[in-house]
Amino acid sequence: MALKKVKGNIERMFDKNLTDLVRGIRNNKENEAKYISQCMEDIKQELRQDNLAVKSNAIAKLTYLQMLGYDISWAGFNIIEVMSSNKFTLKRIGYLAASQSFHCDSELLMLTTNMIRKELNSQNQYEAGLALTSLSCYISTDLARDLSNDILTLLSSTKPYIRKKAVLMMYKVFLKYPEALRPAFPRLKEKLEDPDPGVQSAAVNVVCELARKNPKNYLSLAPVFFKLMTTSTNNWMLIKIIKLFGALTPLEPRLGKKLIEPLTNLIHSTSAMSLLYECINTVIAVLISISSGMPNHAASIQLCVQKLRILIEDSDQNLKYLGLLAMSKILKTHPKSVQAHKDLILQCMEDKDESIRLRALDLLYGMVSKKNLMEIVKKLMVHMDKAEGTVYRDELLSKIILICSQNNYQFITNFEWYITVLVELAQMEFGSKQGHVIGSQLMDVCIRVQAIRSFAVTEMGQLLEVYTSTSQFTIMQEVLYAAAWLTGEFASELESPENTLRSMLKYKSLPQHIESVFIHNIVKLFAHIMEKHEAAGNYDAILELSDSIACKMNESIKSGELEVQERASTALIIIDIVKEEIAAKNSSKLMDDIEDPLTSQPEELVASEILSLFKGELNPVAPKAQKKVPVPDGLDLDAWINEPIQSESDSDSEPDNTENLFVKSEKLDYGNKYQYEPTEEDIKKNREARKSEQQNNPNYLKGSLDSEQSSNGHDNVETISVAELNLDLPPLRVLGEKRSDKYLNLHKDKTKGKKKNKKKKKHRKSESSSDENLDVAAVVEVKQVMELPEGATLSDSDSDHHRLDDPHRALDIDLDLPPISEVLAKKPPETVDRPQKEKKKSKKKENKGKEKKPEKHKSEKRKKAKVENLLELDKGADGEPKAENKTKKPKKDKKKSKEKGAKSKTKNSTSGYEEALGISTPTKEIYPS
Repeated sequence: MALKKVKGNIERMFDKNLTDLVRGIRNNKENEAKYISQCMEDIKQELRQDNLAVKSNAIAKLTYLQMLGYDISWAGFNIIEVMSSNKFTLKRIGYLAASQSFHCDSELLMLTTNMIRKELNSQNQYEAGLALTSLSCYISTDLARDLSNDILTLLSSTKPYIRKKAVLMMYKVFLKYPEALRPAFPRLKEKLEDPDPGVQSAAVNVVCELARKNPKNYLSLAPVFFKLMTTSTNNWMLIKIIKLFGALTPLEPRLGKKLIEPLTNLIHSTSAMSLLYECINTVIAVLISISSGMPNHAASIQLCVQKLRILIEDSDQNLKYLGLLAMSKILKTHPKSVQAHKDLILQCMEDKDESIRLRALDLLYGMVSKKNLMEIVKKLMVHMDKAEGTVYRDELLSKIILICSQNNYQFITNFEWYITVLVELAQMEFGSKQGHVIGSQLMDVCIRVQAIRSFAVTEMGQLLEVYTSTSQFTIMQEVLYAAAWLTGEFASELESPENTLRSMLKYKSLPQHIESVFIHNIVKLFAHIMEKHEAAGNYDAILELSDSIACKMNESIKSGELEVQERASTALIIIDIVKEEIAAKNSSKLMDDIEDPLTSQPEELVASEILSLFKGELNPVAPKAQKKVPVPDGLDLDAWINEPIQSESDSDSEPDNTENLFVKSEKLDYGNKYQYEPTEEDIKKNREARKSEQQNNPNYLKGSLDSEQSSNGHDNVETISVAELNLDLPPLRVLGEKRSDKYLNLHKDKTKGKKKNKKKKKHRKSESSSDENLDVAAVVEVKQVMELPEGATLSDSDSDHHRLDDPHRALDIDLDLPPISEVLAKKPPETVDRPQKEKKKSKKKENKGKEKKPEKHKSEKRKKAKVENLLELDKGADGEPKAENKTKKPKKDKKKSKEKGAKSKTKNSTSGYEEALGISTPTKEIYPS
């Protein structure tokens, strides 16, 4: 035996320990994988030996390799073997490996139950602490159920080291086994007054985490926490307690009255910024909860805002961010207090940190009013010109639109200004992805604000002309969607619809959904123009327009997109029908004029039939209208319309060409789509059209063969054609000024005029009031009607309160109610005796009413007791239960009366809440013995 032991020690001298493994990995960086595979083979050889010291050394090396990303789940039995060692140094290595490699779903955990129970009951505090620390990493539901009583007994240990770890471990047990919370809560409550500060802090931490889900259960602990808040000097624990009070004050507003004074004292005295931030947050929550029952706390709000200003002005970016975050919470309830610091918020817009600029943007959203809206938007647009980064500029653009459109355009006094701002945003030269936001705003304003419709549609017509006349693409494509739709839908508002139609016919390559809208609204515009020409008898102009539209549709019908093809083919058919009808009417008109022009009768207009296709008033639709449409009976939305075709072979060598034949794939680029193969005639026509366009374009530098061959450029100077440009251009604008600025100047002039009128005599007040009535904002009406399906309302909400992936979901239990197992065990007696009572009913009909009365009485009483437990009704001043519970008692059941007497005694006990805070007890706790 001795020789064997000596031989094992000699072999161990040549084993590699953890230090050798780390050194070897660093020295073999080029062949790291090969070296580690060799080490793995050595480790497997070591694990086969009987010596636990050798096995622990191998497990230590496996733990390091696991941190590098290698799988060591195959060594689970060896890890448990090292965990069961009698030596603490070896045991510690095994528990460390278990905490890193085991998880709650590991199948080997069932082998560790008795071993961990033995460690928990050990006399050595470090062994018990080691087991608790490791168990917290991989505790499962079965382990929590089996070991909850053993961990609970450790709460009363004489050693603070064990008590602290046991308190923290109980939280992990509650997450996996929530039923352990009921028997453990009284012990946990005692630890809040533990003499050791570490145990006390651990208990506070656990209770604060438990209160995240159902804070009502912990409202009775308010006196203990209030005492800790006023006596403790531990900033970390104070932060936790103040957070808990912030969750408790909405449940008990009287608690907030007592918290204002100590919280303001902490704000004045503390130098810790983290504690200051939590105090301000809780003061805000308290003032929100007690705002209806107490006078205005303007001094507390001003104090919070002043302290937050100090945080925002600090050089530390983290403190600045937190200050802006807390300021946004005050803004929701006390906007005037924050609006006084508008200059500071605008300074934050120039900060280097993008997150701080975004927080400042959120604050500006709430600081807007009718007076300062134009000024704030102008500063944001100037800031957008200077800002860098597409993500931030996109956020800035969306925030400008949110600021203007909030509360159904509540703060907009001039909608012409808003339309101009949207057009300027659409023409900004940067790669923004917010074009759909601008387009939806333009459509929403035009539909809901009828007074601005003519101005907006005219702006959209000019936008289309700019798009088709310039060679550079400076307008967001999604805005063209709105421009085409608005000009087609409200064509009657256009001054020159024919010019708009001709500019729309010059559209270039566009995405499918935009090009299809262009084609559809070209038909709308054509029908509107045709109505005027047809009424005037100008049939030649109609035929000329029809030819232009047909030529453009013949190009679009060759598109690779099905939607564009369908719209273009439909438009072509309509144009062909119109041509036939107009040609027939033109010939009949000539015949009538030759025969007798006086006897000719006006015929029905062809345009009216086309316009009837687009009739109908448009109203804004509610955002969630589609979700509220009821699903018809018998319709299964999850069932396949056609079963998917299963391919026989999934090899990549044979590409499937019919994969996206009828469905557009989002991953396909426009350049890779199927293109129509033009014939020689089409190529010739396109070449001639391009040459004619170049000849008529004055901005195109034309050349000739002679000029190319000549070496001296002076020979052909006279041959250069000079065209006189007679363009009706708008007056030259100074750089830096925008069209929206004129509305801001008008707004300032009006406000100055109003201030001057206030200084005049009283008889001038009537004139100033008449001037105010001339403002457009007073007569502009925004449609508030939102279309919804029948039976649906706007108040319907889709709440996702109970999320399945929430780890704290199981803690949402009511500690005042008994557990479900006890309720199921104690079934009411009438459910058992029901067959006997049914027999008695058939025999004795006279006693039917007598038996029903006590049953009914008992069921009503049980319901009433449940309601009292759920709602936690307040008792009288002396703590006695209400008289209704005492009067109606059945004399037959003596046992139940005794139980009710015991319950009333427990309800009469006070919890010390009135002594600490001076208010009545909001909840009464009944814990099972």
